[in-house]
Amino acid sequence: MKIKLFYALAVFICLFIMACDSTRVYETNLDFKNNLWYEDSVCVYNFEINDTSSKYNVLYIVRNSLNYPFYNLYVTYYLFDGNKKLISTDLHEMQLMDAKTGAPFGSGFGQIYTNRVFALQNITFPKTGKYSLKVKQYMRKDPLDEILSFGIRVEKAKK
Repeated sequence: MKIKLFYALAVFICLFIMACDSTRVYETNLDFKNNLWYEDSVCVYNFEINDTSSKYNVLYIVRNSLNYPFYNLYVTYYLFDGNKKLISTDLHEMQLMDAKTGAPFGSGFGQIYTNRVFALQNITFPKTGKYSLKVKQYMRKDPLDEILSFGIRVEKAKK
């Protein structure tokens, strides 16, 4: 009984700490079935901006296994406003492992590691409202295996 109470308390504390994140505007991760990210699978993230005077950071959140066959990951993003007008697009490279040693970057233990990588830093959004960020993997392998999930975080930039 004491063990169940301990775990319930631990979960409550974790949820409370996550709720106190005052800089987070939006954060979500999308899991890939069988850890396979297909080239035509587009990750879509819809979020809302209420303050155009603040600067924001957008981060990628990548969960991969140590069996991921590359040390890097290329993705292309497309940022749209609420009218589905393309605001910006770019190709990004993320280093997930050291190219020489194969040591994983990010945080994790065992076979699973999570990397948070800046996609956009200190940007301003032109108007309040809904935005959409679409992300595709841009590797030469299809499907790309051992990527467990891909997500984004939109946060207010620290001054």
